[in-house]
Amino acid sequence: MPDSTATSPSQVLRLPAYSPPPQESLWRSMYFFNLYRLILGASLVFLFGSLSGALSISPKNLELFYDTGFAYALLALVSQVAIKLRKPGFAVQLALQVGTDIACVAVLSYASGGIQSGLGILLLISLAAAGLISRGRITLFFAASASIAMLLEHSYAVLTVDADITQYFQVGLLSIAYFAVAWLAHTLAKYAVASEKLATQRGVELASMAEANRLVIQGLPDGVLVVDESGVVRQHNPSAERLLGYDFSLSGEATLERCAPALARLFTAWRQDQKRPPEGVRLPATNRLVRARFLPVRQENFGGALLFLEDMQRVQAQAQQIKLAALGRLTANIAHEIRNPLSAISYAAELFSGEEQEQQQEHLVKIILDNTARINSIVQDVMQLNRRDRAQADTLRLSDALPKFGAEICQAEHVAHDVLRVDVAPGCEITFDQGHFYQILWNLCSNALRYCSKGPGSVHLRALRSAEERVMLEVADDGPGVPQSVEQQLYEPFFTTEASGTGLGLYIARELCEANGALLEYVRQGQGGACFRIVCGGVGEH
Repeated sequence: MPDSTATSPSQVLRLPAYSPPPQESLWRSMYFFNLYRLILGASLVFLFGSLSGALSISPKNLELFYDTGFAYALLALVSQVAIKLRKPGFAVQLALQVGTDIACVAVLSYASGGIQSGLGILLLISLAAAGLISRGRITLFFAASASIAMLLEHSYAVLTVDADITQYFQVGLLSIAYFAVAWLAHTLAKYAVASEKLATQRGVELASMAEANRLVIQGLPDGVLVVDESGVVRQHNPSAERLLGYDFSLSGEATLERCAPALARLFTAWRQDQKRPPEGVRLPATNRLVRARFLPVRQENFGGALLFLEDMQRVQAQAQQIKLAALGRLTANIAHEIRNPLSAISYAAELFSGEEQEQQQEHLVKIILDNTARINSIVQDVMQLNRRDRAQADTLRLSDALPKFGAEICQAEHVAHDVLRVDVAPGCEITFDQGHFYQILWNLCSNALRYCSKGPGSVHLRALRSAEERVMLEVADDGPGVPQSVEQQLYEPFFTTEASGTGLGLYIARELCEANGALLEYVRQGQGGACFRIVCGGVGEH
C-alpha cells in the first residue's frame, strides 16, 4: 500500500475552504494593465505630431498636451518599478494608477478641444480593467471620479475657452457609459470569482478522488492492471507485481505477452467476446492460481481494459479460516464431552483388571484400555486444529529415522515389510519436531499403503537433496492416484473420498509442516500413482 509518508484518507478527502485569489495573480494582472498604460503614454509622446493634427489641438495647448503625455508615460514607468518592488500595497497602487488615468485623460481632453476629441473614451478601458482586477465595488467609485473629472473639465472649458454648453449632454452620456462599464466589470468580476471558487472546489474534489482511488488501488490485495488495446500495461499496483513475479520498474514498455502470456491470451479472447465469465489461470512465474476479470475502459483515444487478478489462494485461505473458526468451537466441545467418559472407562477398567479374572475377561480389559488410548489420541489430533502446539525443533538424521519408521508402520498396518521401500541419500539431516515429523509420515504412508497394490516396493519412501541444498522427502505409491478434479481440494478440512475418513489428515499434515518451516505439496506422477513431497531446509535452516 502507500508508503509511510502518504497522507491518511481523512486528510486527503477533507476539502479546504475557498480562499481569495493569490496575491501573485493580482499583481500579474496589474502588471499587464500598467504595461498597457505605459504603451499608451509612450504613444502619446512619440505620436504627438500626428495626434495634434488629427485632434486639431490649438497652438497654446500643444505644450500642455505634450507635457501631460510625457508625465503620464513617466508615471506609468514609475508604476512599473513599484509593481516589481510590491511597494506600496496592491490597493494603493491600483488607486494611484486609476487616479492618474482620470487626471491625465481629463487634462489631455481639455488640451485637445474637450469632449469632442473623444479621448475620454480611454477611461472606459481603465475602468473596465480596474473593475476586473480589483473585483470589488471600488470600481463604482472610480466611475464616479471619472464622471466628476470630465464634468469639471468641460465646465472649466466653458468658462475659459467658450466651449459649447450644449455638449454637457455628451459629457453626461459619457459619464453614464463610465458607470455602465464599471457595473458590467463589477458583475463580470463577481461571476469570475464565483467560477474560480467553483473551479477550485472541483479541482480539490477531483484531486481528493484521484488520491483516494490511488490509495485504494495501491492497497488492494488483488492485482490491478490497466492495459491498452495492444496489451501494453499502462498502470499497475504492487499486488500485481507480487502475483506476476514481474518488476515493471526494470523494464521499459511492459506488455501482457511479456509478463504473463496466459493473461495475454485471455485478453485477446475477451476482446472478441466481452461477455466471457472470469477465468482461472495459473501464473508460471509464481505458480499462483488467479481469477482474471476484465472491465472495459472507454475514454477518448483509449479503448483498453481494467484487469483484476484475484488471488485464489487468499480466497481459499479466507474460506478455511471461516471453517476453522466454527471448527475450533466444535473441537473444544468434543474434547470436553469425550474426555469425561474416557476417564470413567479407564478408571473402571483399572479396577476391573485388579480383580481375579479369567483369560477372556483379561482380553476384554485389554480391549477397553487400547480403545480408550486410541480415542484419547484421536482427541489430541482434533485439538491440534484448535490450537497448534509450538514446534520443538530436533535434529533428525533420516538415514536412521526412516528405516525404523518403515518397520513400525508396516507392522502396525499388517503388511509385508517389502511393500514399503526406503531410500535415503547420504547427508540428509533436517531440523523438525520429532512428534510432528512422525505424525506427518504416518498419515502419508498409511494413505499410500491403503491405495497401493500391496506388492513389493508398492510404496516408495525416499529422501534426497535438491540443487538448492534443501531436503526433499517423498512418499509415492503405485495406486490410482488423485483425480485432477480434486487436486485443489486435497488440503481442505473435512474433504475426503473415503466414507470412513474424517478429511483432516492431509490438512493436519500441512499445518504441521508449516509450523516447522516446511512445505507439503502434491506431485502429479506421469506414470500413475500419487506422490506427496515434503520440502524442508537442512540443519540450521528452520
